[in-house]
Amino acid sequence: MTRSQLAVWGDPIAHSRSPQLHGAAYRALGLDWEYTRRRVDEFGFGNALASLDDSWRGLSLTMPLKEQAHRAAVVRDRHADLTGAVNTLLLADGPKGFNTDVGGIVDALGEDGISGVESIRILGAGATAASALVAVAELGARRVDVRARRPPRAEGLLALAVRLGLTGSVQTFDAPVESVDLTIATLPGGTTLDERVVERIGEGGGVLFDVAYAPWPSVLAARWPARSISGLGMLLHQAVRQIRIFHHGDQDRSLPDEESVVEAMREVLRS
Repeated sequence: MTRSQLAVWGDPIAHSRSPQLHGAAYRALGLDWEYTRRRVDEFGFGNALASLDDSWRGLSLTMPLKEQAHRAAVVRDRHADLTGAVNTLLLADGPKGFNTDVGGIVDALGEDGISGVESIRILGAGATAASALVAVAELGARRVDVRARRPPRAEGLLALAVRLGLTGSVQTFDAPVESVDLTIATLPGGTTLDERVVERIGEGGGVLFDVAYAPWPSVLAARWPARSISGLGMLLHQAVRQIRIFHHGDQDRSLPDEESVVEAMREVLRS
């Protein structure tokens, strides 16, 4: 049986643009694969995964399923192990778990001319924040300031920072700030911060990379005093890496005529 079924799972999921991105890529590659979306929450994940037959090639996972997917994977890549989060499952002989968010962030920042940073601030403490931390460590960051509404929830990020060789701190949003090269916002869509908080963290906050992308500018980006970058680039590049995995099992191995495939995906995002 040909493994031609793929999907993105999460809750909520109706907003996901992954079916459009993957569909455009599969057409450009001449692949007869079908990529759909399905609303699955953390309580239904195990049964949903167990119900898949041999026609299934892989899954993309969004919140709140990245930790469940990490536990389900029998083999994981380095980024998945570091972050404790899997956003891609290759189902044959597995499932094998991958984190493509890290590479997606690195690729998106590089596309916007950011190939190295010294100090950063991360807003939020979830799975995407962990991926952002690993990404900036790979870009050479040495110092990270994590801001969270409930700092105890971010202690795992601080431990990860130490493991990666970074000097880190975890504070509330209204704590005093030092200047940084880059701020990465990983807050849930629609999150609104107090104007005084935005003014404080924006002053000396460097470039803002906001994982949000719709609507754009985000509430935070609209009030940011310096340059801001939307999460659309991360969405694109993490998807490219997912498709590499689904195509030949390696997120660092380029697709056939990858430049044309990526352009087809960009065209979908423009529409």
